[in-house]
Amino acid sequence: MSRFARAETAGISLATSTRLLLAIVGAASLAACAQSPVGRQKADLGTNRQAAVERPHRVAALRPRPISRARVPSEAKQAASHGVASFYSDTQTASGEKFDKNELTAAHPNLPFGTRLRVTDVSSGRFVTVRVNDRGPYVRGRVVDISPSAAEALGMVDKGITNVRLDVVQ
Repeated sequence: MSRFARAETAGISLATSTRLLLAIVGAASLAACAQSPVGRQKADLGTNRQAAVERPHRVAALRPRPISRARVPSEAKQAASHGVASFYSDTQTASGEKFDKNELTAAHPNLPFGTRLRVTDVSSGRFVTVRVNDRGPYVRGRVVDISPSAAEALGMVDKGITNVRLDVVQ
C-alpha cells in the first residue's frame, strides 16, 4: 500500500495532505526569511560598531560643522528681561530650603539657584535685590515670583502684580 493510499484510508485526502505539507514548508521558509537579516544584524552589531566609529560617514565629512556649539548661559538670556512680577508664599521651595517670608528671595523658571536678581518696578523706579531659590511662576505672562518682604520693598503688596525689569547681578 502506498503512502497516499494509507493517508486516504486514515481519513486524510491527498489534497488535504498536500495543502498541509505546502503550508508547513511555506511557514518555515517565511520564518527563515524574516529571521535571517535581523539575526545577522544583531550578531554583527558588536563587530560593526567598532568599524562605524573608526570610519566617519562620508556626508558628514562633506559638510563642515563647528567644533563646539557654545551655549548661551541662561544668565545672558535673562540679563535684562521685562515682564510681570507677583509675590507668593509657600512652605517648601524647589531648592529644598524652607520658605521664609522675611527673606528677599524669588522664584524663577530657569535661572540657577543662588542667582542674584535686581527686580526694578518700571513705574516707580524702586528696586530690590533677591536670591533665586525656587521655581515658578506657573502663571502665563509672569517672569518672576518674589517673597512678600521683597514685594513690600517694591511697594506692590496692595497691587499684587506689577511690571518689572530683571537684571542678573551675580
